[in-house]
Amino acid sequence: MCILCDKGFPQNHARSQLGRRDFLKTTAAGGAAAGLGLFAARPAAAHDDDDAPEDSGRRGRRYIIRGGHVTSIDPAVGDFVKADVLVEGKKIVAVGPNLHAGGAAEIDARGKIVMPGFIDTHHHQFETALRSFLANGVLINDQSGSASANPSYFEYILLTFAPVYRPEDVYISELFGGLSQLDDGVTTVHDVSQIHHSPAHSDAAIQALFDTGRRAAFGFFESAGANILGTNPGNKYPSDAPRIKQQWFSSSDQLVHMIMGGEVYLGDLSTDQSWTIGRQLDLQIAAHVLSPFGIRPIFDKLAAGTGGNGHIGIGADNLFIHMTGMSDAAWQRVKDVGAQVSIAFPIEMNMRHGMPPIVRMQSLGLEPSLSTDVEVTMTADFFTQMRVCMNMQRMVVNQMILDSPNGNQNLPDPRNWELPQSAVTVPGFFPYWPTPPAGIPAPLTARDALRFATINGAKHLRLDKKTGSLTPGKEADIIILDATALNVAPLNNVPGAVVSLMDRTNVETVIVAGKVRKWKGKLLDVDLNHLRRQLESSRDHIFAAAGVPQNLYR
Repeated sequence: MCILCDKGFPQNHARSQLGRRDFLKTTAAGGAAAGLGLFAARPAAAHDDDDAPEDSGRRGRRYIIRGGHVTSIDPAVGDFVKADVLVEGKKIVAVGPNLHAGGAAEIDARGKIVMPGFIDTHHHQFETALRSFLANGVLINDQSGSASANPSYFEYILLTFAPVYRPEDVYISELFGGLSQLDDGVTTVHDVSQIHHSPAHSDAAIQALFDTGRRAAFGFFESAGANILGTNPGNKYPSDAPRIKQQWFSSSDQLVHMIMGGEVYLGDLSTDQSWTIGRQLDLQIAAHVLSPFGIRPIFDKLAAGTGGNGHIGIGADNLFIHMTGMSDAAWQRVKDVGAQVSIAFPIEMNMRHGMPPIVRMQSLGLEPSLSTDVEVTMTADFFTQMRVCMNMQRMVVNQMILDSPNGNQNLPDPRNWELPQSAVTVPGFFPYWPTPPAGIPAPLTARDALRFATINGAKHLRLDKKTGSLTPGKEADIIILDATALNVAPLNNVPGAVVSLMDRTNVETVIVAGKVRKWKGKLLDVDLNHLRRQLESSRDHIFAAAGVPQNLYR
């Protein structure tokens, strides 16, 4: 029996993710999730058209998604105005019109958009209990006395709240934040938890990732805040990495894998230790790289191969987050070695990380993945990430064009133009509209944003052989989006509708590795009301332990 059952909270292990790996029986958890009635049993099937396919994701179980607008994100597969996706077990078997599926269960996708799930390459899920606390804040108190200066991220989230987290606080924030993104169609996340005060904290974060039931990369980062204050005597970062990998990630055939956190602003010794351990374990190594914290000269040394204590260099195994304010030489090295870059557009714009480096990447022939970063400031909704990415890049590029010699003309008032009937057929009739000069990237399109949000994320997390596109042979991480809804209809452009019009209310069905996790607008097998109460209780503890008064109208 697990700890929850022993404490009088019976669990339905047959349907919940708890049966995957019974962390709650181990002493390492320290009671991390004790008292949580996490998962609700699915109501008995009525065997009508309103039911999700039974036993989805299990070996040999087949179902077919019929008649949707299929956006595969795979050029070799293509896109279809009307087509089907056949799933068997956890794999995509076929994509195309009028597929034959024998007696397979059917999901009616007429009027719906069928596409791969979104992939978030950087998300601090442990902060879910602190959502919206820092809506006005920037990274560091700039002593201006403004509402942005105080509270700030570094002083409050890292130095004040994070050190008082118990393993159970880590667990519920990780679980609730993950389920929230699953509801939004984000089927894969890189969880940069930064809350590893002890092995019990680490195990709580990992178990929550498994229990959420979506694909994830567990980022083993430092003990944020507490390592600075010296309040984490149980801290085992980075030395606990071998234990974690052996205990939790010995198999490559599971939904959750491991990434090594290697923050370079923690000092040369930490860089040496974390990067060396990560490479010994054949793990991808991730790090925040941004304008503050004096990182630019540190990163220049890494680019030159003399980082850490003189011998650490960047490589194809690196995922760099933000990359704001870095030198030309460092950027060239990132390109040359094939390192990956995750951009958190809304957060970088709001919290003074520096200009999101999308135009710099385009000038080098690189593309980013997208990430949500912190929910203490802004939503982890991926429609927001795609829109802000596209809008910000187009703002910068459009202004570059207007500021170019072609754009610096005394433009006449267009209301005074005399437009002959033939104007619409005469190329170049509008001589006062500036032509973009060479060297300025083209404005991003909705299709670009979709690519960043799906297959780029898969590539950047080393998962592109498993997910990121609707490709036969890949695992079935699929979302079905309602294009008949009030905020979308009538449908005229599929990528444009997803990126420019939709929000989480359009996410009708979410499938991870063939298993239906959200059906007709509702998450399956979870008791969200109970989980929310547990999250609120955790929040109350965190504020009280940190000595911060709760104030809804601060």
